[in-house]
Amino acid sequence: MNTLFDKIWDKHVVQLVDDGPTQLYIDRLYCHEVTSPQAFDGLRRRGIGCFRPQQIFCMPDHNTPTHDQDKTIEDPVSRKQVDTLETNAREFGLTHYGMLSPDNGIIHVVGPEKGLSLPGMTIVCGDSHTSTHGAMGAVAFGIGTSEVEMVMASQCILQQKPKSMRISINGKLGRGVTAKDVALFLMSKLTTSGATGYFVEYAGEVVQALSMEGRLTLCNLSIEMGARGGFVAPDETTFAYLKDRPFAPKGEEWERALDYWKTLRSGDDAVFDKELTFHADDIEPRITYGTNPGMGIGITERIPELSSVGEAGKASFMKSLSYMQFEPGQQLLGTKVDYVFLGACTNGRIEDFRAFASVVKGRKKAPDLVAWLVPGSWAVDRQIRQEGLDKVLTEAGFDIRQPGCSACLAMNDDKIPAGKLCVSTSNRNFEGRQGPGARTILASPLVAAAAAVTGVLADPREMI
Repeated sequence: MNTLFDKIWDKHVVQLVDDGPTQLYIDRLYCHEVTSPQAFDGLRRRGIGCFRPQQIFCMPDHNTPTHDQDKTIEDPVSRKQVDTLETNAREFGLTHYGMLSPDNGIIHVVGPEKGLSLPGMTIVCGDSHTSTHGAMGAVAFGIGTSEVEMVMASQCILQQKPKSMRISINGKLGRGVTAKDVALFLMSKLTTSGATGYFVEYAGEVVQALSMEGRLTLCNLSIEMGARGGFVAPDETTFAYLKDRPFAPKGEEWERALDYWKTLRSGDDAVFDKELTFHADDIEPRITYGTNPGMGIGITERIPELSSVGEAGKASFMKSLSYMQFEPGQQLLGTKVDYVFLGACTNGRIEDFRAFASVVKGRKKAPDLVAWLVPGSWAVDRQIRQEGLDKVLTEAGFDIRQPGCSACLAMNDDKIPAGKLCVSTSNRNFEGRQGPGARTILASPLVAAAAAVTGVLADPREMI
């Protein structure tokens, strides 16, 4: 029997090209301000519009400031990109959620929370972390600018079908271990290229027990293993999350959709191109120590010794440690931290703020530490306040900023200064990713919170 990936992919095939790619129908296209301008210009040059504008949703996120959004954006490049998206969306008749709109936020946070991303869909966006939407039981992947134009013009895309991989994680996660730790663990095991050419289905007892927010985090990081995307088969957790979302089916349509969604699973005899199995007992709270997401360790572990690194990788290993100002064999617990960032499409959801607040409640922000707490959307911001988390965070000395991608990447005002060390809940720790010379440690909201109140890398299990 086919895998779930096969079922969704095959259902969307428009045409098979001999010795070439597949013409695949796309249910949903998301557009942000960074990769869409050239695509819109391409449509203008050809004198055509968007084929199915009702299936395209636009919002700025990368360049939006996380403060004073009611004022003119100071950076001229960011301002132009944000303004251009609004102009293009209006010209081509597309839904646009601009800054300060109650529907605005990071596109990969807003899509699921509004019920725009649904099981069985094909979803694309000009952003690699489109894999996030796979948590809904969708085939979702990032595309390039020319491909964005292709989807705008035809609601189809030409793609080579990836291979299939199933990663099962069994057992029960220990105290203080989150979906982010699972993802960082998998990246350390597979490396940043171990899933190249594959679409990953996440399965097993751990994945089934994850909340939707946890599954979104896990799927978000699929791309960091080199995968084309990752997804989780929809189940009762998915259906409960989607019920009554603004764009989710209603009434009889809901019942029909539910009947279909319940068929979206890999058969018991489905054959994958590759299968891997891991156990929850091997996963503790994780941190990265290098300059790619695969360079990670358990928080109580030491950075690997140089002797444990293959000869071909020794130079890049040492270059990475030199940039991070670390040494082989070093214990990172107790290392001084300058910045903490909670947010991004990886960990900017309500569950992440609940986790962070659970650690800092009754404690105080470490002196001299800078903390940026950035909701992934205005909907998350509203829920933070409805649940009183804002009071917990304020009493601990933290401020909540306005929604946006923020310090995930250096495309807005929230840049980490050169040489400073940031514990970040985002998805990438490349050189300069958070600002020229910035040093990034990727971690979960619990690890970030522990650092925020102690001022050093600390084990959150001792604080919860």
